[in-house]
Amino acid sequence: MCLLSIVFSQMAKAQDKTINSGNNQPVRDVASKHRIMLIPFENRMYLSEIDFMINKETKLTAKQIKATMRDGINEQLYKKIKAKMPVVDLLDDTTKTKKDLADIYQHLAYDYQKVPNQENYKPPVKEKDEKKIDKGQLTVETNSDARFMNAKLKNATLVPYLFSKYKTDLFLFINELDIKSFNAMPGDMTGNSSRKIIMHYTLYTYDAKEINSGIAEVELPTTVNNPSKIIGTYFGQLADIIVNRIQKAVMVK
Repeated sequence: MCLLSIVFSQMAKAQDKTINSGNNQPVRDVASKHRIMLIPFENRMYLSEIDFMINKETKLTAKQIKATMRDGINEQLYKKIKAKMPVVDLLDDTTKTKKDLADIYQHLAYDYQKVPNQENYKPPVKEKDEKKIDKGQLTVETNSDARFMNAKLKNATLVPYLFSKYKTDLFLFINELDIKSFNAMPGDMTGNSSRKIIMHYTLYTYDAKEINSGIAEVELPTTVNNPSKIIGTYFGQLADIIVNRIQKAVMVK
């Protein structure tokens, strides 16, 4: 009981960090009042259609490729975000954070939801299956809207615990990383294949409020199969997108 009192007392003090509070401070000043935690994606949440090409060029195993990409996305996010606000990366020292990472994953659930409109962001809500009777048969309507993997907290005490331990009031969950390859249509003599990197993420505040989520995506040339180039250039572009969204989410409206 005493611990909870301390945690929520600290959370109350953190309210002066001004998330959409109506103040008119510059974006840089608002962002600098925050401290953010980066939570890496679970190993099972890496989906790549080009690993065989990476292996062909680098001889890295599937396990090594996944580990490199997992470290790389956090590395670029850390690099870009730290210019705006202090950052705690749970991959910095896994000997110290291993248990917390395991606890976080244990208390996470994933929900495939509509990709939010970033121009007028509202947290996505759980959808109900639209059912209707057609000619005496029960049918379920399908919805072709773009979806992303959203992180949902199964335990309401998780974020307050992390806030108390790490003094971070923002939490960026990297939920899934996809690298997709879109082959040219059969009969297309131009061979116009394309590839895309897609990062699914959720941004929470210290009081477990979802203030931004969705996907960030960039094109990946078919000629690039070196992890260092992918991470340094294209993960860097993803990180720039995320930084802009974080700033928009915490800036005063």
